[in-house]
This record gives sequence, structure tokens and C-alpha cells, in this order.
Amino acid sequence: MNEQELRKRLALLRSEHRDLDVAIAALGEAGAERGFVDQLQMARLKKRKLALKDRIAAIEDLLLPDIIA
Repeated sequence: MNEQELRKRLALLRSEHRDLDVAIAALGEAGAERGFVDQLQMARLKKRKLALKDRIAAIEDLLLPDIIA
């Protein structure tokens, strides 16, 4: 992948990460109203969010390599 493709992919992953934040918050609020939070669904969303965070970090490392001075 070239730099432009990586930047597009990074933007897409960041957007998906933000969407998961919203989904997790909505699930928590809905659970608070019902008195029951679907812990399995919450765990799945959080696990997916962590995987996205790892992929975002990997792409950022490719785009901004460490410079040893």
C-alpha cells in the first residue's frame, strides 16, 4: 500500500472506532433504562474497538516511523 492508501485506511478505521464509541455508549444507556446491560454484546464491541485501535497504531507506525537521533 502506498502512503495515500494508508491514510485513507487510517481515516476509515478512526471513523469506525468513533462509531463504536457511540454504539457502546448507546448500549450502556439502553441497558441503564432497562435495568439490564447485555454484557456479551458490550464485551464484543469493546474487543472490536481494541482490535481497531491496534490496527490504527500499526498504520500510524508505518506512516510515522521512529527516528533515532
